[in-house]
Amino acid sequence: MKNSSAFRRSEQQKVLLARALAQEADVLLLNEPTSNLDLRHQLEVLGIVRSIVNERGIAAIMAIHDLNLAARFSDHLIFLDKGRIYDAGEPAQVLTQENIRNVYGVEAIVSKNSGHPHIIPIAPVPTMGER
Repeated sequence: MKNSSAFRRSEQQKVLLARALAQEADVLLLNEPTSNLDLRHQLEVLGIVRSIVNERGIAAIMAIHDLNLAARFSDHLIFLDKGRIYDAGEPAQVLTQENIRNVYGVEAIVSKNSGHPHIIPIAPVPTMGER
């Protein structure tokens, strides 16, 4: 049985995408398009965005905090730290152990899965006071 609230949120996200497309914009601006969605609906929404970008030849600019979803569905990433660009480029170039440690303060394992970086967070990096 489907989780009805997750299903409703997913449908709301799809309606918002349809509205944006009706305006025939050259760029989609998406702020956390997968927030409050379960895993299945996150994949569905981002799959729709990817299809729209490919079929219509438009750009999608997306703010997203899930690094694995960003790695899988993005062609280019801009990594921000304190509101400034820390690094930019293809996901494999940007999503490194060093960058994740420096920006998020987290030790992580970065591997490849289906050609995309896959991040496994391990532990917070101790701060000066914790050492």
